[in-house]
Amino acid sequence: MPSTWRQACISLTASIGEAIRIIDESSLQIALVIDGNRLCGTLTDGDVRRAMLKGLTLNDIVSKAMNSNPKTAFLGDSRELLVARMRQLRVRQMPIIDSNGALSGLEVVDETISPPALLNRVVLMAGGYGRRLSPLTDDCPKPMLSVGGCPMLETVLLNFIEYGFCNFSISVNYKAEMIVDYFGDGSRWNVHIEYLRELKPLGTAGALCLFKERPKQPFIIMNGDILTKVNFNHLLEFHTAQDSNATMCVRDYEFQVPYGVVKVDGYQILEIQEKPTQKFFVNAGIYVLDPAILDLIPHEEPIDMTDLFDKVVEAKWPHAVFPIREYWVDVGRHSDLNRAKVEFETKFR
Repeated sequence: MPSTWRQACISLTASIGEAIRIIDESSLQIALVIDGNRLCGTLTDGDVRRAMLKGLTLNDIVSKAMNSNPKTAFLGDSRELLVARMRQLRVRQMPIIDSNGALSGLEVVDETISPPALLNRVVLMAGGYGRRLSPLTDDCPKPMLSVGGCPMLETVLLNFIEYGFCNFSISVNYKAEMIVDYFGDGSRWNVHIEYLRELKPLGTAGALCLFKERPKQPFIIMNGDILTKVNFNHLLEFHTAQDSNATMCVRDYEFQVPYGVVKVDGYQILEIQEKPTQKFFVNAGIYVLDPAILDLIPHEEPIDMTDLFDKVVEAKWPHAVFPIREYWVDVGRHSDLNRAKVEFETKFR
């Protein structure tokens, strides 16, 4: 039983932000919410994402977001029984309580079951022209622009490798050979890379019709000009837990109206809101798709990811959104590129 489980404990009145710090900094990947020594609930990364979708903030107390009825085991249960139950319930952590409900420990699946290799394919979209970054992109594809001393696309690749991914496809079109010559077959990083060569621009989803072999597992698609510290393992787990066929990553976007907004009824003023802030979820350019979604993509015809998700919604296939709480920047403009260069040392070193 791990000796560090006490470091995962947090008060019932602590904030969600404090719980996130515990989840991110501990290898246990869970916060154990207690009142005295009594277990009140648990909070995992998935619980935090669901709380964000409900509109909760990092300042809200953890009891609003926690799972108040977690799966538990009793002190004295055998290791064999515990592991079998964890496998059956498909959980990675299980609190141990005594007969009075007091927290007595935590069992973690990674310490009892060897995790399988991550064979899920990762598709990096790198075929765009990047015209908004001209003249830098006049002779260089945007994902190959240097940030932190190496191409952005290499940073993206290394980030996925850090999480255990080893099978990659890179979609290429504009100045494709610069990308192919740099990355080759991936052996330099001990991974496998193949290329989806667009003979004409196919949009942000059209290149998925070019797979040499159809993926057998859910696969991740990400724009090659995004720098982020998203936990891709959590993303895959969330996709599976939601029984989703298609999952889109989203992030908060706030916009403050620079004027007083007047709500009216006929000629009457109902309310005046001075410079209100509008809050939205926006597409973050990272997706998980089940292989069946490929049937919705026309062969070698342009289609964007937003249009593909419209088809998923129209067909009433299960789908989900995964809110990003980690660092994220879309390098689409010169100001974004300058920001990424400044932040790289603290975010990616």
